[in-house]
Amino acid sequence: MSPETGTDGADDSLIRVAGLVRDVPDYPEPGVLFRDITPVLADAEAFTTVSTELAALVGEADLIVGVEARGFLLGAAVALVAGTGVVPVRKAGKLPAVAASRTYDLEYGTATLELPAHTVPSGSRVFVVDDVLATGGTAAAACGLLVAVGAQVTGFGTLIELTALGGRDRLVDIPVHALLTY
Repeated sequence: MSPETGTDGADDSLIRVAGLVRDVPDYPEPGVLFRDITPVLADAEAFTTVSTELAALVGEADLIVGVEARGFLLGAAVALVAGTGVVPVRKAGKLPAVAASRTYDLEYGTATLELPAHTVPSGSRVFVVDDVLATGGTAAAACGLLVAVGAQVTGFGTLIELTALGGRDRLVDIPVHALLTY
């Protein structure tokens, strides 16, 4: 399946970004086609395009939350362009103080995400950033952590959405923005 750009379908910069996404068949298990964004991150022009396009979607958010691990990279760049702070949502056991924790199902098992304590004030408007939206388990868990501490999730932005997996459906009442869809 070829990618489509999420912004009007014809943005030359995003077409270039899409051309850098590398398909890795049978990873992490047979039958799965992994979309590797590492070449996008390694290309200064493409990384700038992605950061700028996602930052344009942030609106009035006070903070960007980047989801481990590639979401950290994108989230930090988006926050810099948007002029906000950035908070990482981490895998369990990586933080010295935890505000909230959420266990969820993955395509290949379960995982737990944690939000650092004392970083997201109640009432904050937060835009969540990750690299890929697949089944939506990770995205829903990250958004759930934020709601648990009293934040308002204003949107979810991703570089890639795998539409056949229906992840967007798990983010009820949260605007979802994908730069590329497969």
